[in-house]
Amino acid sequence: MKKVEILKKLQTAGIIAVVRGATTEEAMKASEAILAGGITGIELTFTVPSANTVIADLVQKYDNQPEIIIGAGTVLDAVTARIAIMAGAQFIVSPCFDAATAKICNLYQIPYLPGCLTITEMRTALEAGCDIIKLFPGSAFGPSIVKAFKAPLPQLNLMPTGGVSLDNMAEWFKAGVVAVGVGGNLLAPAAKGDFAEVSAVARQYMEKLNEIR
Repeated sequence: MKKVEILKKLQTAGIIAVVRGATTEEAMKASEAILAGGITGIELTFTVPSANTVIADLVQKYDNQPEIIIGAGTVLDAVTARIAIMAGAQFIVSPCFDAATAKICNLYQIPYLPGCLTITEMRTALEAGCDIIKLFPGSAFGPSIVKAFKAPLPQLNLMPTGGVSLDNMAEWFKAGVVAVGVGGNLLAPAAKGDFAEVSAVARQYMEKLNEIR
């Protein structure tokens, strides 16, 4: 059950690092620094030049560490999703729901996490077989919205992205999310080439996650 195993890994990882980068090299180094800091989930975005080659390189490099999970982010269409899956991406994340992308992910037994912001979008995504829905941008609401969404849809598995920080991560998990997506403040040092600091921030996030759990 490939999809079930990947979903378990996503939930175990708890934190999915959203990796952007101006160059292929920066994205690769940032990903390596994040993994060195203990975070096991990487969402490599397709805003990175030659993102599929970075995904393939990461999948190959960490093939012997089964707890590490590499996925693709900012996937806007089914063509990009298939390119990512062929490169070895284990999950696909979009900023919005796309029916064709959901179909191609189901075909390959790959979890699809679309960005949704309304009950209507979430219902559509659930009907299309999405097991985890990305609440995006999380900063538009904050942790208190989770309860409101889960009232009519108690079966909802949410992963907020955007607006998740060390300060509010515990609140998100307390509200009932299955994982969180973290980008901005985790990756800020990478833009300056300080990858040791990226690892240090990743460690802080993992320490916080272990406290919460």
